[in-house]
Amino acid sequence: MILSLMAAEILDGESETDIVQLQRVFHTGADPMERLRLRPSFEGTVKQGAPFVLVDDVSNMGGTLAELANYLLLNGGRVLGTILLANAGRSKEFKPAKQHIRLLRERFGDEIRQIFGIHISALTANEAGYLVGFRTADEIRNRCTKAEKETRLRLLSKGY
Repeated sequence: MILSLMAAEILDGESETDIVQLQRVFHTGADPMERLRLRPSFEGTVKQGAPFVLVDDVSNMGGTLAELANYLLLNGGRVLGTILLANAGRSKEFKPAKQHIRLLRERFGDEIRQIFGIHISALTANEAGYLVGFRTADEIRNRCTKAEKETRLRLLSKGY
C-alpha cells in the first residue's frame, strides 16, 4: 500500500484502493507449480479508459500481476507498466519468448488451458519458461498433484 501511494505521488496519479484481490493465494514459500495452480482473482470498479501502473513488492512468476492486468484490460482499463521492489523471477522480461509460446502450443495444444485455466498466450515469461521444461501434459498433471499435496502441507505447517 505504501509503495502504491508513493508511486502515485511521484507519477502524479492516484492510488486505486477499490480493486481488490478476492482471496489469499499463499504464494510465500510456494514453488513454481504451486504458483501456477493458485491464481488470484480480482474485483472492483475499473474506470473506462483509466491508465494503471501496477505496483507490487516482489514478483516471482508474474502470475498475480498478469491476472490483475487481465482484469483491468477486460474491464476497460489500460495498463501502462509495472513497478516492483524486486523481480525474483529468472526472466527479467514479462512477456514470454515467442519460441516458448510456439513450443508450448506444439507440445501441449490446449492442455495448458485445460489444466490451469490459462491460455498459453496469457502466460508470463517465467511461467512459460517453467512449463517448457515439461515434455508431456501427463508430467504437468503429475507435478500438479504433487504441488497440491505440498501446498496442503505448507499451509498446515503455518496453521492454515
